[in-house]
Amino acid sequence: MTSTGTSTGIRLHAPAPGWSLTADVVVVGSGVAGLTAALRCDAAGLRTVVVTKARLDDGSTRWAQGGIAAALGEGDTPEQHLDDTLVAGAGLCDEDAVRILVTEGPDAVRRLIETGAHFDESEEGGLELTREGGHHRRRIAHAGGDATGAEISRALVEAVRARGLRTVENALVLDLLTDTEGRTAGVTLHVMGEGQHDGVGAVHAPAVVLATGGMGQVFSATTNPSVSTGDGVALALRAGAEVSDLEFVQFHPTVLFLGADAEGQQPLVSEAVRGEGAHLVDAGGVRFMLGQHELAELAPRDIVAKGIMRRMQEQDAEHMYLDARHFGAHMWEHRFPTILAACRAHGIDPVHEPIPVAPAAHYASGGVRTDSRGRTTVPGLYACGEVACTGVHGANRLASNSLLEGLVYAERIAADIVGGHEENSLHARVPAPVAHQEKPERPERPERPAHPLLAPEARFAIQRIMTDGAGVLRSAASLETAAERIQQLHTDARDALDENGKTAEPGVDTWEATNLLCVARVLVSAARLREETRGCHWREDKGERDDTNWRRHIVVRLNPDRTLAVHTTDTPDFPPTQQSRPQEQ
Repeated sequence: MTSTGTSTGIRLHAPAPGWSLTADVVVVGSGVAGLTAALRCDAAGLRTVVVTKARLDDGSTRWAQGGIAAALGEGDTPEQHLDDTLVAGAGLCDEDAVRILVTEGPDAVRRLIETGAHFDESEEGGLELTREGGHHRRRIAHAGGDATGAEISRALVEAVRARGLRTVENALVLDLLTDTEGRTAGVTLHVMGEGQHDGVGAVHAPAVVLATGGMGQVFSATTNPSVSTGDGVALALRAGAEVSDLEFVQFHPTVLFLGADAEGQQPLVSEAVRGEGAHLVDAGGVRFMLGQHELAELAPRDIVAKGIMRRMQEQDAEHMYLDARHFGAHMWEHRFPTILAACRAHGIDPVHEPIPVAPAAHYASGGVRTDSRGRTTVPGLYACGEVACTGVHGANRLASNSLLEGLVYAERIAADIVGGHEENSLHARVPAPVAHQEKPERPERPERPAHPLLAPEARFAIQRIMTDGAGVLRSAASLETAAERIQQLHTDARDALDENGKTAEPGVDTWEATNLLCVARVLVSAARLREETRGCHWREDKGERDDTNWRRHIVVRLNPDRTLAVHTTDTPDFPPTQQSRPQEQ
């Protein structure tokens, strides 16, 4: 199928931009993917602007505890890494995309080290590598014991500041701008009263890189920071881009249990704890993962999460336990200081007692569909990191592949943008004027359809709906209820806008709630359609994997009338995006 790449004409209700910047490329997001892309573009001489929702170091990258996976150890090979990734992806990985990841990954990590990231070393002076779930080799490089993401973020932020890259912090991206040919021409954004700019503005650029992270805040309990509200996926949908595999939300098996009513970001207990020998046990001390998988507690995350949920159901329990008392105080303090501090802050001492854990929303394996160079189905719009669906993760991400994917595909995006910029310069291409729909002096009511805004409190309603109906355990009945309740929120807001032009007051809270509703609609639609259990999509009523009918991807676009266009691919491989060059397929 060939994508149209055509904008829906839908955008968020927002004031017209009151200020603007001009650049060659604007990168939205400041995690490992965004900053890597920005640094590579800047090094090539492109005028690069980084836009980020909070501070430069406030994204999901800094919360990554476990590490970054790459075939760097003695006896390990990219082929072995590929095999483990394909197994975890449950038949839906794009093998070519995975091969790019594992073959380019080791050198990408070495370049990250050259940028200034310091990983933990063994007594012999080499990288100290560990194992995590689904890996048959020790290939996880880590920093500060369990603070890998924080170290990577520190190194990249320092590099960005040292190069003097232009950054716009505390800025929520709103919508994509396009030129008269339908190509990307920048973004609108809202700066939250900080720094040089304030209010709604625009960054005009012929290339936009979405690196906005995940959408974990669509659920009540998640490991994601509060900024992870699916803004990039929602923007891409309104711009006419395709998204895929959004039903595959990975629930991390071991998140610190803070109570059945706990909401928002929850402390993660890294898979690396199990990699070093911690055991999952029930209240009676029984290791219930033994016999369920050859790797027991180190099985792929979907299998461990299901094992925990089954045991909780059998025993009518709210959580299970992770027992690592045998580590001793010294190992806890030196290998897992961040986790130790988080547990103790909540009244649990893992040196002397098991840690109560339960699954919580962690990582979106799906996202904005891209090709092998990070190009979406909208010309000039790129995506990398958790917001993207490159085909690497399939139905379930292999542990610690996320930082590597962000790194590798960000470098590939930068190479494509630089190559395209040089090609355009040779032909003296002059960008067409930006077709902005509103002038500052016009009234707020736009000429083209705006996406109705939800009241801020709708965020919590969405989270409860999604947790109840589309969480770890799903069924036709639970998903139908979720779909009806989500659709009612959408219909109420749409009708109010269509009938009298009224919508919730534009602002960060209403924009975020509206973005969450957008991704929730797509996620539930895809989950209802996929009538099987595969990877981290667990249907109680369709408990078996069905390769005959469902070894394929679900692709979704937003129509101009705000309905969803849903189709499935013919094979596990993605069709080319409109921008893909024939020789790359």
